[in-house]
Amino acid sequence: MDEGERLVHASSFGVAAGAYAAHRPDYARAAVGWVLEGAPGGRVLDLGAGTGKLTATLVELGVDVVAVEPDAGMLGELRRGLPGVRALAGSAEGIPLPDGSVDVVVAGNAMHWFDMAVAGPEIARVLAPGGVLAGLWNVVDDRVDWVDGLAQVSGSAAIGPRDTPASWRMQAAGIHLPEAWFGEPEQAEFPHGQRRTADSLVATLATRAGMLVMSAQERNATLAHIRAYLATRPETADGEFTLPMLTAVLRVTRLRGVGG
Repeated sequence: MDEGERLVHASSFGVAAGAYAAHRPDYARAAVGWVLEGAPGGRVLDLGAGTGKLTATLVELGVDVVAVEPDAGMLGELRRGLPGVRALAGSAEGIPLPDGSVDVVVAGNAMHWFDMAVAGPEIARVLAPGGVLAGLWNVVDDRVDWVDGLAQVSGSAAIGPRDTPASWRMQAAGIHLPEAWFGEPEQAEFPHGQRRTADSLVATLATRAGMLVMSAQERNATLAHIRAYLATRPETADGEFTLPMLTAVLRVTRLRGVGG
């Protein structure tokens, strides 16, 4: 994906903010706990917070969290859903917080949209020395037969790069953080799942960036194809089921003695 495509996809979510809030999954608590365990304190920034899916998990865990999101539609949904959270307009490339003001920076399904050449030093600026930066991604577990079939019929617009464990690992390896600021990255994966019906799973996949930038005709045809597949599988044809997932995490530590 070139820079122009990245910007188009990154800015596509606001038009579907309500659907995003309704249908996107939360994050495995064990994954969030792993991020927090090495932090020097409890001040957390949720960067590229969207409608607050990861923010809500952080609130449930009792940490002091501030959310930053560039899209007005997504930010409005976050403020409606989590009125007690401090939520600010801003981006990874321009964070509206003072130097060294947080102990943890997390990004839920967002870090791949950041311009790391700019965002890396900016994140390091707001992180206290020894602080933690972590990207979290929810991926479908295509080791399960029917999920692998879903990935095959959905196409890359609905289940694409970073959306399965193997592709996530490859994509995560391509995220380059400034070595002057951050230590060696660690990766971990945590079991997760989302209760869905065929209708709500189709609605979830419709919130993917690749789907949102399609023409209405192409999007409707793709969703109809997915719906037809789900109707053929005994696991998904009737009633509720669990979509097998993993929350995958990339974690790094801000080096001490660099920039403060």
